[in-house]
Amino acid sequence: MRRYLLAVLSVFILTLYSHPVWSCPFELPAVRAVIKGHELTIELATTPETRSCGLSLREALPKNQGMLFVYAEPEILTFWMKDTRIPLSIAFIDADRRIVSIQKMIPLQITPNHISPVPAQYALEVNQGWFEENGVAIGDVLRFNLPITLDIR
Repeated sequence: MRRYLLAVLSVFILTLYSHPVWSCPFELPAVRAVIKGHELTIELATTPETRSCGLSLREALPKNQGMLFVYAEPEILTFWMKDTRIPLSIAFIDADRRIVSIQKMIPLQITPNHISPVPAQYALEVNQGWFEENGVAIGDVLRFNLPITLDIR
């Protein structure tokens, strides 16, 4: 009986903590950014927990808004679309804030992963097609100011 109760409890705990609703309750700081003269409002995901959550479970992303994933140091970044319902485009951005790659992302796909071709310190997700519609391309620079008190891990 004790084993049975432990098994049931284990399944309950795993279900509780793996369910996306419990993993994405974050309210993120936002800043204004400009790229090629186009202004965006971007939410900042700066910790492993907020980056893991990303734009998961959202039904829509307003026009000229996005999410900037911020890392403490440049590294090869890998993203997927698990639990993300919005068609997105992602720009991988180096430490100089210059776009090094732009990729289209398909909702709810676990593979393929979207990988930066070189170390990047930032990744910007926006509605799919936003970069093309605004003439933004590889080599363009994203301009933004991070809050001084921002926790980047």
